[in-house]
Amino acid sequence: MSRPTFAELGVSSAVADALAERGITAPFAVQSLVIGDVLAGRDVHVKSPTGSGKTLAFMAPLADRIEATDPRPSALVVTPTRELAGQIVEEARSLCHARALSIAAVYGGVGFEKQTRLARRSHIIVATPGRLLDLMERGAISLRDVKLLVLDEADRMLDMGFRPAVDRIVRATPADRQTLFFSATLDGEAAKIAHAYTRDARRHEQQATPEQRGDVEHRFVRVAHEDKVEALLKRVGEPAGRTLVFVRTKRGADRLAKRLGQRGVEAAAIHGNRSQSQRERALARFRSGELATLVATDVAARGIDVEDVAHVINFDAPPDREGYVHRIGRTGRAGRRGVGTTFVSHDQARDTRAIAHALRLHDEFARAGFGEGEDRRESGAPGRGHRPSPAGYGRRSRPRSRTRAR
Repeated sequence: MSRPTFAELGVSSAVADALAERGITAPFAVQSLVIGDVLAGRDVHVKSPTGSGKTLAFMAPLADRIEATDPRPSALVVTPTRELAGQIVEEARSLCHARALSIAAVYGGVGFEKQTRLARRSHIIVATPGRLLDLMERGAISLRDVKLLVLDEADRMLDMGFRPAVDRIVRATPADRQTLFFSATLDGEAAKIAHAYTRDARRHEQQATPEQRGDVEHRFVRVAHEDKVEALLKRVGEPAGRTLVFVRTKRGADRLAKRLGQRGVEAAAIHGNRSQSQRERALARFRSGELATLVATDVAARGIDVEDVAHVINFDAPPDREGYVHRIGRTGRAGRRGVGTTFVSHDQARDTRAIAHALRLHDEFARAGFGEGEDRRESGAPGRGHRPSPAGYGRRSRPRSRTRAR
């Protein structure tokens, strides 16, 4: 069965032509599910993984729901990171131009004056919660005319502690607005706020197809703390291509990038304390291939949308299942193969084992050389200590789609 065209889904000829000029003619599954409801003025709850085409699922119909004569701003997209805000604006720019609409990004790390001036003139604002709230509190911008609100990657905004800011932003918009809620999960707290922010919403869930999921080889490497840099040096560039390294702290990211540089591996660090220009420059070099290794914290990496990352390495083990999914989901995207490696020190074995088992990666973790019960002894139960054995690798696997790119 053939997919409908964008025109058949109801978008205007101006928007459909703008998409066609970019070679986008056949809607992705999530776009086919959502566009009709958005054009009809319905609220929606959408569960969709990263890489599924969700940005156009809300931006294509949004461009048709706003008129050039509407007050400014008339539409607001709230997203967790400045990188994502910038990507959404770039993705939507040609659609907005086709409809004589203006669009602007609002995020921290740049000056207030120019950003405020552009935001006031724009029909559509794409903003991070913190900076938008700053502008609102300064009286620099009003949301009283917003008739369409998009909450993108809402689950991640919760993870990052933005719930109070988002609550205040939502309350500042009209009660009769149309709300589009996009999230990688619609369970738990995400489900509660989805229902609180919307009215009679249509729910859509789009699971990643095998082509979108790609093929990820999950590896767990047993390594002592003092040997982690040496272990990383052995694995950077294997397989050949871009390597994304995750660390827990901003200071740790800077320190690791410097140590790699001292050992002949050029690397850049991105985290929340870097300026916007520094982050954009590092990402541009990483995307172009000029820079093969990028060291990132979880928050900063949320905005990394680079399809051909060959290897993700958890230098510091992820804190939980969702952290693992988010990190390793940066590789093996859009049908490509990738490798996800997690360094596991003895004191992290228990928590990492729980993550691996939750994602059905039992065999891969077992190949790292941890015997059953060793992690329990380390956590306080009786048992003899031991020296870490050589690193172990897992096999190539295809866990459930929920472990894929988000």
